[in-house]
Amino acid sequence: MPHPVPSLTRDSIQRAHTTIQPYIHQTPLLTSRSLTASTGQGNNQLLFKAENLQKGGAFKARGAFFNVHDGIKEEERQGGVCTHSSGNHAGCLALASRSLQIPCHLVMPSNSSPAKISASRSYGANITFCEPTAPARQAMLEKVQKKTGAIFVPPYDAERTIVGQGTVWLEVEAQVRAMGIRLEDLGAVVVPVGGGGLLAGVCIAAEASGVPVYGAEPAGADDCARGIASGVRVEGLVPNTIADGLRTPVGVLNFPIIKKHVKGILTVTETEILTAQRLLLERLKTLVEPSGAVSFAAVRSEGFQRLGIKGPVVMVLSGGNVDLEKPFGWMTE
Repeated sequence: MPHPVPSLTRDSIQRAHTTIQPYIHQTPLLTSRSLTASTGQGNNQLLFKAENLQKGGAFKARGAFFNVHDGIKEEERQGGVCTHSSGNHAGCLALASRSLQIPCHLVMPSNSSPAKISASRSYGANITFCEPTAPARQAMLEKVQKKTGAIFVPPYDAERTIVGQGTVWLEVEAQVRAMGIRLEDLGAVVVPVGGGGLLAGVCIAAEASGVPVYGAEPAGADDCARGIASGVRVEGLVPNTIADGLRTPVGVLNFPIIKKHVKGILTVTETEILTAQRLLLERLKTLVEPSGAVSFAAVRSEGFQRLGIKGPVVMVLSGGNVDLEKPFGWMTE
């Protein structure tokens, strides 16, 4: 039986972690002396939370599995679940639905990564394409939902999704302590932001520790940064970035959480994103998609260095679903 909609608290995030632990990976917290030195400052040991190694290739598995295993009634399973997503949430929801052997119906923008489309199909999902705008995604989802009777699982702007994504921070806390680092000595955690479910969840989970939380965003999709600067959520921005997982606008539910808790939003250029992605592959030996590299790009940026933060810095590498049929962006830039 489904549980009541969870409150947006650390206790809810801890319950979510208990629920999803049998279905997800505890991803590693990686270190690299070379990448630490590459910032040129020497003030911050860099710690990489490798959610690119998560099931489905992204942190989205956390929210997807929690939604499916905590919020779907027995009588609703026949119709299955549905969502709109540019890729990572789509694939992860398909995986989560497969764990219950229920149908999964996906609405994906026409410009979604071919690799993410292929992965979602391989997990058994039914895919309908739409124009790459938020209104088009919503309109097509309503058509699919009406036809199938599927339950909508939001990609970022819902309580179960937020607390599911926030579980990443509980693992970071345990891993940092195991390395002999005190939480109070951490300088910051930097999290990519698109729809904001991951950033909002980390903000809630990390509040008690007092660790400063920063968001990281492409300059070509900087609605969250603009919103934080003005105090008002920005709507209608047309994104233009290689980081396809961060093209969605920050959610209505997520924005006030982020506004209240983050220390700031750091924006990075396309060149900075591609450079970060290349360095992660060359030196950390881990394959990260552009969206996942944004947090590292932000820490390498002049904007972050000017903050003068001391102590270890955690970066969430949010996903690793790369289309290997195409050359990497830095090869064609």
